[in-house]
Amino acid sequence: MASLTERMLGAAKLDAATYEEVERDAAATPQALLVVVLANLAAGFGALRELGIGGLVGTTLVSLVGWAVWAFVTYFVGTRMLPGPRTQADVGQLLRTIGFSATPGLIRVLGIVPGLNWLVSFVASLWMLVAMVVAVRQALDYETTGRAVAVCAIGFVINIVVLVVLAKLLGVTAGVGTP
Repeated sequence: MASLTERMLGAAKLDAATYEEVERDAAATPQALLVVVLANLAAGFGALRELGIGGLVGTTLVSLVGWAVWAFVTYFVGTRMLPGPRTQADVGQLLRTIGFSATPGLIRVLGIVPGLNWLVSFVASLWMLVAMVVAVRQALDYETTGRAVAVCAIGFVINIVVLVVLAKLLGVTAGVGTP
């Protein structure tokens, strides 16, 4: 079994074997949660100049809810609406793989550098989205990446709606990215 750091590096490198390992290891759920918390604390810290301490806490909370919502939506869409012939998964498998797909979000800490927050957030969001596609493909045992892209796209839209609503309710106006 790989360490948390090794798993995070594998996830950031988009290594399918890492996502398979995390999918199979039910004990990795707390690690996935930690990755999501760290990635979103990095986003909050990166946007600290713009958001303040309240924004850091709000960003982290909104992103944690977003992670859970996206996992449940992905589970439903991926197993009920667009299952592949070999699709067998539970919500825990998706929570773990999607959690580790947040690893690239750690770079958002660089947003603390004046003028870089928007660029770092953009790059991190794209990287996390690609990682999410790999995570979903592995967790749902899809034979093609296209099916994983479709599931992630549907989940992304629903997740953004939820994040925007939560961000408005909590008064978070910047730095909220995808989990």
